[in-house]
Amino acid sequence: MTMQGFTKNFTDNSTEAGFQFTFLCDNCRDGYKTKFMASQTTGKAKLLKTAGGLFSAVAQLAGKSSIGYGVDRGVDVVGGRYSGMSPEWQKEHDDAFEKAQNEARSNFHKCPKCTNWVCETCWNEEDGLCTKCAPREASAVAAARAQKRVKDIDDKAGMTQVFTGEIEGKQTICPTCGKPAGQGKFCNNCGVKLSVQKCKKCGAKNLAGTRFCSECGTKL
Repeated sequence: MTMQGFTKNFTDNSTEAGFQFTFLCDNCRDGYKTKFMASQTTGKAKLLKTAGGLFSAVAQLAGKSSIGYGVDRGVDVVGGRYSGMSPEWQKEHDDAFEKAQNEARSNFHKCPKCTNWVCETCWNEEDGLCTKCAPREASAVAAARAQKRVKDIDDKAGMTQVFTGEIEGKQTICPTCGKPAGQGKFCNNCGVKLSVQKCKKCGAKNLAGTRFCSECGTKL
């Protein structure tokens, strides 16, 4: 009986020495690698003159997903990748692929809602669906609680006063050059020494030579 490919995502790890396949979960992309099956026709295989390049390419492709490769025809999975191999080797490869499907199938479940084939980790046994279609209740509750906890922390932080100082936006103007003088004892622009006088009314400090207090406007 020809078996249809049960997952559209898998990797063909086969080499000239034998056959091996990795079937991938449609959700998490984790894979199940089948047992290695040694080729019985390797010594008889007749390669084209490009066979060396063929198997070099196969080795480089190991570990890469072959999306849709051979899933519609369970036994005709060789396609163009192994066209240079002997008919005996191709038949052996077809048989190995069918056996690999039978071996791997028990490690996957088909979700009746989204039709994805998923691994045990991505399968919700209680609801009979994959975890994307039906998240596990405990996991969903834990995730919701974690999100609410983060929101509560953000809300609480938003109500907390963390700065109690004052932001001073006033610029001190040098009486000599008329430019912003900075906060030091000397003007940042002309270098003149900045002396201050205290307003008798409000107590604010003003540069020497200033005619009116910068805070209350009292004449100095």
